[in-house]
Amino acid sequence: MKNRAATLSARHRPTPAELAAAEGKVIRDVIAPGLRVLFVGINPGLYTAATGHHFARPGNRFWPALHAAGFSDRLLHPSEQRELLQRGYGITNLVNRASAAADQLEPAEFIAGRARLAAKVRRLRPRVVAFLGMGAYCHAFGLPRAAIGEQPGRFEGARVWLLPNPSGLNANYQLPALVRLFRALKRATE
Repeated sequence: MKNRAATLSARHRPTPAELAAAEGKVIRDVIAPGLRVLFVGINPGLYTAATGHHFARPGNRFWPALHAAGFSDRLLHPSEQRELLQRGYGITNLVNRASAAADQLEPAEFIAGRARLAAKVRRLRPRVVAFLGMGAYCHAFGLPRAAIGEQPGRFEGARVWLLPNPSGLNANYQLPALVRLFRALKRATE
């Protein structure tokens, strides 16, 4: 009974009031030492902050792309995010402040987020740091532009990959394209 109740509460759809109350909240990382890949989101959206689960908003393609690319043997629900750790994968955010949209973040937040992320990467030593969002990556690293895929330099000793933002609002990359890009990362980390 307890597991069923936990599953039901984990799959609760936040109300408009709960979404409004999530503004500015932070979300816990899903991290551990020695990860194969540390996925780095831009920042939590209100739906994610309200549920406490990364990439939780319906329509976000992170979980379907992850599964279709071979990172998980089944499609995980965001409430099952900790199962990624067993497979050697983790999730954090560049900026850990929930907002309705990433464009509500200040440029200084990306720079501060890079410094916090650097400390995590030094401590946890993931093999690959995969950024999910080109604009956020460029802001954080002071770059005018960057190409999708593996980046030429390392970040605190880890290889760096850049992937598109999997948000359903990112119409530039549909699920099949995201899967191809995620699969390239998966192959490179095997």
